[in-house]
Amino acid sequence: MKNFKILSLIALASVVLTSCSSVRVLSDYNQEANFNQYKSYAFYKTGIDKAQISDLDKKRILYAIEDEMASRGFVKSENPDLLISIFTKEEERVDVYNNNFGWGWGGAWGWGPAWAWGPGWGWGWGGWGPNVSTRTQGSLYIDLIDTKNRELVWQGKGEGTLSNTKNIEKKEQRIKEFVSQILEQYPPNSVAVR
Repeated sequence: MKNFKILSLIALASVVLTSCSSVRVLSDYNQEANFNQYKSYAFYKTGIDKAQISDLDKKRILYAIEDEMASRGFVKSENPDLLISIFTKEEERVDVYNNNFGWGWGGAWGWGPAWAWGPGWGWGWGGWGPNVSTRTQGSLYIDLIDTKNRELVWQGKGEGTLSNTKNIEKKEQRIKEFVSQILEQYPPNSVAVR
């Protein structure tokens, strides 16, 4: 039974750690767009200015996008093929877990029948009350806009837990993870070479 309890705790810890670090990604695109023609980009300042996050986090996101675009062979340009805009959403989530499981032992003094008065010890199922935690669930949208016709041709969305950490390196790493996993979806795999 001791091994079962240890394995259960390890499994629970791994689920919690992987769920906190994962980013759920979705993307959508215009099927008429020729993604092979896009070679350069610039940031769409008007759209980025509307994103409701700190200027420091905006810069972190934009630097991460620059790194990803450069790794795909794109160049930043004054006369770009694509404009890149971002949009963010966040909401506070409250999680309640009932942790009424586990084995335990304990002792107590108590009154009962005359023969049962006194200290007692024993084994049995133990448990503890609900555990409540809060976390920030965030969404980052990355929009790619064709500059010739000013139409959205691709949109990627990443959803995940944002860590409210004071450690700047961890925060930057989490932002890079969001951006990298979103842009893994670009260009769309199902687009035929034209």
